[in-house]
Amino acid sequence: MNYEKVLLSPGGPAVSPIVTGVMKWGLWGRQMGTTQMLHLIEASVEAGATTFDHADIYGHYTTEAEFGAALKNRPELRSRIQLVTKCGICLPGPHRQYGLKHYDTSAAHIRRSTEQSLRNLHTDYIDLLLIHRPDPLMHPQEVAETFEALRSEGKVLHFGVSNFSPAQLETLAAFTPVVTNQVQANAMHLAPFSDGTFDQCLQKGIRPMAWAPLGGERFFTHPDDPQVSRVRTACETIAASREGIHSDQVMLAFLLRHPAGIVPVIGTGNAERIQSSMKALDIRLSREEWFSIWTASSGREVD
Repeated sequence: MNYEKVLLSPGGPAVSPIVTGVMKWGLWGRQMGTTQMLHLIEASVEAGATTFDHADIYGHYTTEAEFGAALKNRPELRSRIQLVTKCGICLPGPHRQYGLKHYDTSAAHIRRSTEQSLRNLHTDYIDLLLIHRPDPLMHPQEVAETFEALRSEGKVLHFGVSNFSPAQLETLAAFTPVVTNQVQANAMHLAPFSDGTFDQCLQKGIRPMAWAPLGGERFFTHPDDPQVSRVRTACETIAASREGIHSDQVMLAFLLRHPAGIVPVIGTGNAERIQSSMKALDIRLSREEWFSIWTASSGREVD
């Protein structure tokens, strides 16, 4: 399918309007082999979800390399896709001998992580590198200088953040361009709509990305949760009023309706679900439909 790409910021990267998240493709989820991964990459591209969201830590530092091994079999795909990855979390485990989980946004760590991601993914450049979590010890000027060096070397084209508060993003953005903030957002996690996160994106002209856009599978796995039940009913009511629409697509449409231009990151390893998710781009919720989901989520009508 052909879906027009969207700019995350003026002069920033063009990404697919829905992004494919790969966190659960490997060790932390479906444990797919090289052939399976390649088929899913191809299916995602065919569906129009050409942007793939990684992090160095996924699969205890193994998923990037597994994805890269699959991509190596179809190198011509690289020019058709966009690769996003993240760094800054130091995760103890079989592949890293850290004493405890912590954050590191030092120049040395960002560069080391980037170089490793390039090798893992069998690519010469990363389209978008994100700082994965806000680091209390982050020195914004050091990060900015590292970003600029990686950009001038052609290793990373654009930079952003993930899970940053508005104040934390503002601090870094004072030193270097930040093209997005990838945060948790869905119909059952409304905080970014009211804590200034999406307001800041509108003010700066940057599109936020939303991880766990379906509630981290909570929408499907916790049907007896009161909030889930209310939101599910609201979404099913909207879906029933339109032919061929499903409640999970309505959940995505809830995010897509926001004027900040939210880009959902769907964390599925199923080709049919990727194809189905892209159809949410054709759904335009009315204000009353949108607020019916908000009201269901919060459990009360707006003030």
